[in-house]
Amino acid sequence: MRCPYCGSEDTRVSDSRPVEENNSIRRRRICDACKRRFTTYEKIETIPMVVIKKDNNREPYDRSKIEGGILRACHKRPVSINQIKRVVDEIEKEIFDREDKEISSSEIGELVIQRVHTLDPVAYVRFASVYREFKDVSTFMEELGKLLEQENGRARKKK
Repeated sequence: MRCPYCGSEDTRVSDSRPVEENNSIRRRRICDACKRRFTTYEKIETIPMVVIKKDNNREPYDRSKIEGGILRACHKRPVSINQIKRVVDEIEKEIFDREDKEISSSEIGELVIQRVHTLDPVAYVRFASVYREFKDVSTFMEELGKLLEQENGRARKKK
């Protein structure tokens, strides 16, 4: 590493520590020539994930969109911010563990809807009503019927 003060290439690391949730490393360095200290940051270079929208436009992946959708669905429900954060982390891990660096918005929506279903049934219905774009009351009622069948099945298993 070249010293930013004197330009010497004779520098050494005096201290290293992880930063940004272990996504990068902060290094304190000392120049052997001029004895001045400076800080550098190392970050893993990744290929950004691209989301393919319904209209085939592409845009960079944005975690806040997933968080926002789940937060709106869970509004005034007994779901903690930590639970939401954990679910978003799980979804994000699944997205980034893929080989392909492009994912359709519908694939992300399916991942979200599966996870929201485990969080809260009302939040699930709220999210599904927006995500699945119910055209009329009958399709909305069909989805509610499926949810009630699942809930009744779980209740029978607990007995």
